[in-house]
Amino acid sequence: MPTVSTERADRTEEPLTDVVVVGAGPTGLLLAGDLAAAGVRVVLLERRAEESNLTRAFAVHARSLELLDARGLAEPLLATGTFLRGARLFGRLRVDLGGLDTRFPGVLVTPQYETERLLEERARACGADIRRGVRVTGLRQDADGVDVEFRAPGTADNSSDDATATLRARYVVGADGVRSAVREAIGMPFPGRAVLRSVMLADVRLDTAPAKTLAFNSGVEGFCLIVPFGDGWYRVIAWERGREEPVDAPVDMDRLRALTRAVFGTDFGMGETRWTSRFHSDERQVPRYRSGRVLLAGDAAHVHSPAGGLGMNAGLQDAANLGWKLAAVLAGRDGDALLDTYHDERHPIGTKVLRVSHALVRGALVTSPAARALRGVVGSAARFAPFATRRVAGFVSGIGIRYPAPPGSHPLTGRRAPDLALAETTDGPVRLYEALRAGTYVRVLPRGAKPVPEAGVTTVTRADADTTTLLVRPDGYIAEASEGPAVM
Repeated sequence: MPTVSTERADRTEEPLTDVVVVGAGPTGLLLAGDLAAAGVRVVLLERRAEESNLTRAFAVHARSLELLDARGLAEPLLATGTFLRGARLFGRLRVDLGGLDTRFPGVLVTPQYETERLLEERARACGADIRRGVRVTGLRQDADGVDVEFRAPGTADNSSDDATATLRARYVVGADGVRSAVREAIGMPFPGRAVLRSVMLADVRLDTAPAKTLAFNSGVEGFCLIVPFGDGWYRVIAWERGREEPVDAPVDMDRLRALTRAVFGTDFGMGETRWTSRFHSDERQVPRYRSGRVLLAGDAAHVHSPAGGLGMNAGLQDAANLGWKLAAVLAGRDGDALLDTYHDERHPIGTKVLRVSHALVRGALVTSPAARALRGVVGSAARFAPFATRRVAGFVSGIGIRYPAPPGSHPLTGRRAPDLALAETTDGPVRLYEALRAGTYVRVLPRGAKPVPEAGVTTVTRADADTTTLLVRPDGYIAEASEGPAVM
């Protein structure tokens, strides 16, 4: 278990860097790329020596695609998977995402490693220092920075001869997952509980492809989800009621086939298997996303069931929220207190994600005939309650998420900015999210308004006749809005 270290002997000391990010999953890679693009010196430490082709996350929701679009990555990622405008759960309950007000009205089904590949390529191109095979063993922070103690590739765990190196940073971000070494090192509680034990994973080949790209169903025996990798392999995620094997117990493929048949009526000719595993699905969240100069993001801060495919997306949105704030503080454009707004904005969202995923799991686990019948009735009736279904779709997709605004603010303040069409120029952006690729605030003026240069702000003109002026944050949320010409 990592500890807060006070011993400084027999270590290799490295020069000061601005930010150390721990964990090269989607959250850490997006954050490192954003920081490097903003000119921040960032080192990314990852325990895995090599990239893994194993994955748990497949769903990239609309808001995450918008964030990737603001970094020029949405189109390449869309080419790697299948885009769905909705999904059907439990046979009757359909989540319709096709009506979302976004360029991406649906969910992209693609393996997590495709998302990681694109994010890592961007982070490296922007200058992030990515080091793999590095295990963080301790942290020590003071008023000026944080010492990160780690073991580098080739060092023996029990060796005392130059086995440990230390890297000093002004800030550290733990994006290193549910077993976060950073979170443990700062002693941050991670309250919660396991909601599902011994969930089975298997990568298999099928003789017959499921009719639905995202195939999910449940029964009294348990539940099963089947998702394609796109290369002939499928990931099966299944849970069998009444059987709680240890997490290191081998997966019995005969039992997995039997459970799949019980849930779907067929095992789809499940054949060759290349990998199996088990995991426990927890619902946990830290009480604070910040402790001094150490911040937590993604699964290191909040973890929940895979229901709804919300985990990776919440982590990406954590990173997008935090990155520009760290860059602004490090550049001296804002005070350190700006980092407190990261917790204020993202912690409530993490809490809601836990609640929504918990509700979905409970829906999958009902056993009594009456409860299952009621679930079917609710699913059938949902299409007659468009307001409620739009709110669910808005939250699951991330499109409907908004942040708190100061009292008396314009009603648009804190809301996600839509991808507005911009007045065409010779070589300028034609959409708002193209303008956001500069990594700055974006001032959106009404047509005919005279631009006034602002430091650190990209100014564009909207193509429509709306007279509202917007100041859009680098993460695509509206910081200010006013009717008529901008007040500067």
